[in-house]
Amino acid sequence: MSEVLSPPKIQTAKIPKVGFVSLGCPKALTDSELILTQLSAEGYQTSKTFEGADLVIVNTCGFIDDAVKESLDTISEALAENGRVIVTGCLGAKSGSGGGNLVRQMHPSVLAVTGPHATQEVMDAVHLNLPKPHDPFVDLVPNSFGVAGIKLTPRHYAYLKISEGCNHRCTFCIIPSMRGDLVSRPIGDVLNEARALFEGGVKELLVISQDTSAYGVDVKYRTGFWDGKPIKTRMLDLVQALGEIAEPFGAWVRLHYVYPYPSVDDVLPLMATGKVLPYLDVPLQHSHPDVLKRMKRPASGEKNLDRLLKWREICPEIVVRSTFIAGFPGETEAEFEHLLDFMREAKIDRAGCFAYSPVDGAAANQLEGMLPFELREERRARFMAVAEAVSAAKLQKRIGATMQVLVDSAPGMGKKGGVGRTYADAPEIDGTVKLLPPEKISKTLKVGEFTKARIVGTQGHDLVALPV
Repeated sequence: MSEVLSPPKIQTAKIPKVGFVSLGCPKALTDSELILTQLSAEGYQTSKTFEGADLVIVNTCGFIDDAVKESLDTISEALAENGRVIVTGCLGAKSGSGGGNLVRQMHPSVLAVTGPHATQEVMDAVHLNLPKPHDPFVDLVPNSFGVAGIKLTPRHYAYLKISEGCNHRCTFCIIPSMRGDLVSRPIGDVLNEARALFEGGVKELLVISQDTSAYGVDVKYRTGFWDGKPIKTRMLDLVQALGEIAEPFGAWVRLHYVYPYPSVDDVLPLMATGKVLPYLDVPLQHSHPDVLKRMKRPASGEKNLDRLLKWREICPEIVVRSTFIAGFPGETEAEFEHLLDFMREAKIDRAGCFAYSPVDGAAANQLEGMLPFELREERRARFMAVAEAVSAAKLQKRIGATMQVLVDSAPGMGKKGGVGRTYADAPEIDGTVKLLPPEKISKTLKVGEFTKARIVGTQGHDLVALPV
């Protein structure tokens, strides 16, 4: 009687798993996306949790004290729960006492530390501590947007980073010391990524950098190529091309971190004709010329006001969001009142305000006239009261209008309502639209798609609307 032999058991190699935490601004998020794309391309499994991970990568923020604390706390938590941690991002570039690396001083047991936009250095550290499982040329990357890679945002919107670094030397900021001077991405690469995102279903593209209006300055606006056609590495040409790529998909293009240079005026006709959203995120920081001078900002308050008025003449529907600092060193009551008057006259649609916070390594720390913490906080509160009154008055004017809304949330196909945003609302930083249950039984809402809605009321910074 012959013996039947069982086939030998195949040993399945365990797929290495990398836990990933991304902190900080959208620019840090795009760094995380590049790292995650490379990890997935090389066959690593990635996770948002520490559980079961072979090692953890923490992409940190190091801009203000609260962000530094959050980053250090997250590193500490990852070390406690996992023990094998690679640190990247802006905090990784910060120096501690005596000039050594801050992260290394606070957490000497981390496996490696890199600064921002350091994908290859991070991957080198991963390879050293967790060898890659397979040939990256063999397997396809799941859940990615082709050449645009993996995104951490919801699938219907994505950030598009067009440059790294900044040429300004604002006294309150240490970003150039961490991210370096301006380096513009090749325009062909940017447009290829944008097209891949739209083809993958993205309905809103958020253009980001440290200084979007300076795109191409570092390469003297040299001519690049895309789809076989010459195109200048310049903000106007980039925005025009993005609008043309977005149009067949019915998608939005939103511009962030745009300094109020005269060259920005040329983009306004594209907004007026609907090529890109009539929305600008402009980091003004203050209005008084003397404060702006101490900040080493590139424009004066009077010119900013004139420019805003001109923009509204060209494109009456434009929405401007901005951020400001209250209680900057040496700020007098008169200078602060100047800022409040500016807010009332400029009618900034969406405004955020920080009470000045000393950042380790910032030149502003050496300025005379540091204000007491309580006064800085009090001025921030006074500013926000004015800003919120301006914003609320603008929102009231929306009542009765029918607007296009991009749906972000719609449980049960929106039968009980949902949450969305108009062109005036960037995700996570501006308001939202609370969508009421549709009156028509046949009307449904779907995440990532547009719906028409009639504005029927306001709730604080948000609108209330009825889908139609």
